[in-house]
Amino acid sequence: MTPAEDKNPIDGPKNAPAGTQTLSRGLAILECVADGISDVKGISAAIGKPRSTVHRMLGNLVAEGYLHHVPYGGYLIGPKLIRLGMVGLEQRPLVALAKPHLEALARKTNDTVHLAELDGATLFYLAKIPGRRGLEMRSRIGKRMPAASTGVGKGLMLGLPKSTWKGLYEQACAFSAQSEERPQLAPWSEFEQGMAAHAAEGFSLDFEENELGIRCVGAPVFDVRGEAVAGVSIASAVPYMPEERMRSLGPVVRATADAISAELGWKPKE
Repeated sequence: MTPAEDKNPIDGPKNAPAGTQTLSRGLAILECVADGISDVKGISAAIGKPRSTVHRMLGNLVAEGYLHHVPYGGYLIGPKLIRLGMVGLEQRPLVALAKPHLEALARKTNDTVHLAELDGATLFYLAKIPGRRGLEMRSRIGKRMPAASTGVGKGLMLGLPKSTWKGLYEQACAFSAQSEERPQLAPWSEFEQGMAAHAAEGFSLDFEENELGIRCVGAPVFDVRGEAVAGVSIASAVPYMPEERMRSLGPVVRATADAISAELGWKPKE
């Protein structure tokens, strides 16, 4: 048997200490719940462990506050894990440095402000500052979305090599195709032309491409190496976001993104 075969993806190596195996199983269960698998049967199938074992570990995680059990509703992320996640986000240099600028942008515009980064090919929301208009939108901290279908993601994409755009676009199209209720992206040639125009202006525009009734303006954040590491956006309902206002807000969003970039050591090319 090869070393690769002598390994369980959940338990780790077979000769690993029992405590290590238990920890690995517990972490696997937490990841399942975070991914929306909320019942014992589904978790058992996902991690390849007996239901009795999974049920026992779920009970321990609930008792410690890492999970929350809803009768007839399954398991949800618990208060302790939520707190740890929020602390972790706050301790990240990008979020900590960006937050004052995001809050200032929200106060200035009264609109909802987002900060997000790419995790592989998926957009990951790092921060959300609600606006003052009392609007609800689907975005939330920790949510993952295809970059090409969101305003903040398109803003980030402006800082990426153009060779990456089509792959991100195709991923967004595949995601949208999973539901008839989701807005569909424009054909690739039209999308590419739009992105090229946005790149020339320095900010992106999202005309309800991610969520019906919501428009966004986004811009990229760069690090000390000049690489795009995040995107910033403001979002609001269509009545508050006529195209004229969106274009007037573009330089404002870009200025916020540049201020965050400067905090990370970025300097614009002279």
